[in-house]
Amino acid sequence: MIDDEPDSERVSALAPFRHGIFRAVWSASLVSNFGGLIQGVGAAWMMTTIATSSYQVALVQASTTLPIMLFALVAGAIADSFNRRKVMLIAQIFMLVVSVLLTVFTYFGLITPWTLLAFAFLINSGTALYNPSWQASVGDMVPRAKLPAAVALNSLGFNLTRSVGPAIGGIIVAAAGIAAAFAANALSYIGLIIVLARWKPDLPASTLPRETLGAAMGAGLRYVAMSPNIGKVLVRGAAFGISAGAVLALLPLVARDVVKGDALTYGIMLGAFGIGAVGGALISVRLRQILSSEAMVRMAFAGFALCAFNAAVSDQAWQTSLGLLIGGACWVIALSHFNVTVQMSTPRWVVGRVLSVYQTATFGGIALGSWIWGVVADAHGAEFALIAAAVTMLAGGAIGLLLPLPQQAVLNLDPLNRFKEPHLALDLKLRSGPIAIMIEYIIREEDVPEFLATMAERGRIRRRDGARNWTLARDLENPAIWIEHYHTPTWLEYIRHNKRATHADAVIGERLRALHSGDEPPRVRRMIERPTTAGTAIVMPKGPIEH
Repeated sequence: MIDDEPDSERVSALAPFRHGIFRAVWSASLVSNFGGLIQGVGAAWMMTTIATSSYQVALVQASTTLPIMLFALVAGAIADSFNRRKVMLIAQIFMLVVSVLLTVFTYFGLITPWTLLAFAFLINSGTALYNPSWQASVGDMVPRAKLPAAVALNSLGFNLTRSVGPAIGGIIVAAAGIAAAFAANALSYIGLIIVLARWKPDLPASTLPRETLGAAMGAGLRYVAMSPNIGKVLVRGAAFGISAGAVLALLPLVARDVVKGDALTYGIMLGAFGIGAVGGALISVRLRQILSSEAMVRMAFAGFALCAFNAAVSDQAWQTSLGLLIGGACWVIALSHFNVTVQMSTPRWVVGRVLSVYQTATFGGIALGSWIWGVVADAHGAEFALIAAAVTMLAGGAIGLLLPLPQQAVLNLDPLNRFKEPHLALDLKLRSGPIAIMIEYIIREEDVPEFLATMAERGRIRRRDGARNWTLARDLENPAIWIEHYHTPTWLEYIRHNKRATHADAVIGERLRALHSGDEPPRVRRMIERPTTAGTAIVMPKGPIEH
């Protein structure tokens, strides 16, 4: 993580560009995104010419988002467990190889609807592997205070290409054929591969063994489950994705059947969506300064509903494109705000996994919505499906009445790094366990309500960071004594649990120490459990309180 810089830089939306690696990756990604959008136009339009139903056309969009839903959690665990640069590099090379094969198959006329969907699925599986590592790596490229600006710039970059890429993709398809569009995408990966190959990030070496993928995924899911604010983002992101998926999935049909256009018309419409998204990225930082999180998101839901309704009732390409300008802006405002909220609420050790869960919810919603609205369009027409999606989008905005998003706060989620392994009388191995921890507090009667409220938050943090069977007990003979008790499976997991503490978490520990009225710090006992046939539990030496 790069150290923070003076406050004066934090107000600049372009401040992340002052960091060379961010600037290089951003620029190379611009080219890669350009190629991806050209490929997307080619795939979507090709499907309209070879598909036998609207359902198959809508599945092109589903094949774009389904891999993210299926593989994002595994990819997030990989991002947090392995060298992110290498993961990104492998993903880019994989997508290059698949894109070359798609070009060859198309050139020789070997593509069917299902082989096209298979290639799209594979390419976007590479994207699913790449995205968590890329998004988690942004925090390795810029200071935490610049993360919102960096996320906005990433959205800006993608949507700059979206504003012109689809139109150029339509021109390439019309002038040189679909195989040429696929070839352009294959070439677009090369620059980013070179940048990633040359990047040598200076990251701290881990002193602990790497978690297994299963354990890493479990830790990520546990962190999300014990983080209420992140849970709200997931619900809202899924609701937005389900409804918004209709517009992008059915837009080829709108271009062909509703406004009676061709591949170029479709590209221009996607370009309008991209231009709107650029505008949304440019104003999103300012909107975060003047609006609450909930107000921003509700505005985005309402604006996208208007976009979907307009696409349903308009038979003029220019009118539909105007609505897509609004839809593109609202798309970026919502998704970038969800992304920023997740990143600003998550420490570095688990950010890849939490982002992957967010992507699973949001893009899984888009994939599900693409399928649902494709089925509806098959049965009742694209216009009916888009109107139904608009109504669903308004209902999604109303969810905020029950699950409002939290106002963003700047938390110091850097590692606390206060924990030092205690001196033990036994020769424990990292795999030794289970480990039981008991922490004894002495609390004055008048402080009990505040102590219980603080302990409720402490318990949530403990469980979030890997503690099991957390409990709080009061001594019946001496009611001033309270015992906090929890387990970890092994000594390694106990160490890992304590090293996950952040500066923001330390506030709770400091509050508890202030409430403790004993002459000595709260007493900590660390024990290793043994079967009763082997004797009773062994008490470890007294040590300092964890943070």
